[in-house]
Amino acid sequence: MIRFMTEFLSQAFYGNTILEWLTAAGIALGAAIVGKILYWVLSGIARKLTAKTKTNLDDILLDMLEEPLVLAVVVAGIRYGVGTLVMSESVEVWVDRVFHIVIVLNVAWLLTRLFESLFKEYVVPLAENSQTDLDDQLLPIVRKGIKITIWGVAIIVALNNAGYDVAALLAGMGIGGLALAMASKDTVANMFGGVTIFTDQPFKLNDRVKVAGFDGTIKEIGIRSTRLQTLEGRIVTIPNSTFADSPVENVSLEPSRKVVVNIGLTYDMTADKMRRGMEVLREIADGTEAVAEEPLVAFNAFGDFAMNILFIYYIEPGADIMGTQTAVNLRILEEFGEHGLDMAFPTQTVYHQPAA
Repeated sequence: MIRFMTEFLSQAFYGNTILEWLTAAGIALGAAIVGKILYWVLSGIARKLTAKTKTNLDDILLDMLEEPLVLAVVVAGIRYGVGTLVMSESVEVWVDRVFHIVIVLNVAWLLTRLFESLFKEYVVPLAENSQTDLDDQLLPIVRKGIKITIWGVAIIVALNNAGYDVAALLAGMGIGGLALAMASKDTVANMFGGVTIFTDQPFKLNDRVKVAGFDGTIKEIGIRSTRLQTLEGRIVTIPNSTFADSPVENVSLEPSRKVVVNIGLTYDMTADKMRRGMEVLREIADGTEAVAEEPLVAFNAFGDFAMNILFIYYIEPGADIMGTQTAVNLRILEEFGEHGLDMAFPTQTVYHQPAA
């Protein structure tokens, strides 16, 4: 049995015996086990130690380091195990390139995780506590830009360490990028639209706007698109080129909300009662706290079914528009009822003349 096992393990495949293959696999498996133990230590014992400190920085560093560090240990073990095998020169060069790329990308993963956590912990609260909304608009772009930069540099470094001619690759990408830019003119237009939004500032975060048939609140402004939450609560993603090519109505910038009310009184009203009706409307406007400016009241038409009084008033910005309208309308209903000012509804009078 021992002789059989010795002969079996001595058989060669692709330049290495079965024993050598099993040894390399055992080293890789051992590295994975060590990585698992290291992850348990970091997530258990080390996390309890950092929880006792007053600052959150060590907790953030530990949380972001543990997974990339474990991956680095596993990759290093696999590389050492593979290194024990006999390989041709071309295969060894290819393996070295792969591991160089994996290591650099792992470092990039660590940096992006660390940046994201520090950004949320320290930068976002500062922006939320500031009085201006410009930093809130720029934060998503800065966050995405830095992450893209980290990954872009990592890919270039990885390819360079792997032995590729990065200069020739970038030159080819420049020519391809020109062709891609011509093919993706809509994306370029959206990016220029984003620049226009940041320079002209037709709106800012949390402004209510009307554009392209949509009415809602701006929730996020990106370099390519803007997210708007409609009055129904749905999120709509609008390309930035739409804001550059279409009229944008910023409802939040209105100095006050104009409300137009047409009140029809019956034709049995006297002139004195019509005057009293207009006085009542002025008193209601003056007595409502959220109503700004001087209201406009006029006896403006003899309608088919009623004599019309036009009542225009303005609600102060920031006030409860629906609540103010409700309060005004209820007072109109109450006051007109007390003063005998009857509101008209469509009627028809038929005069019948008997036949001779």
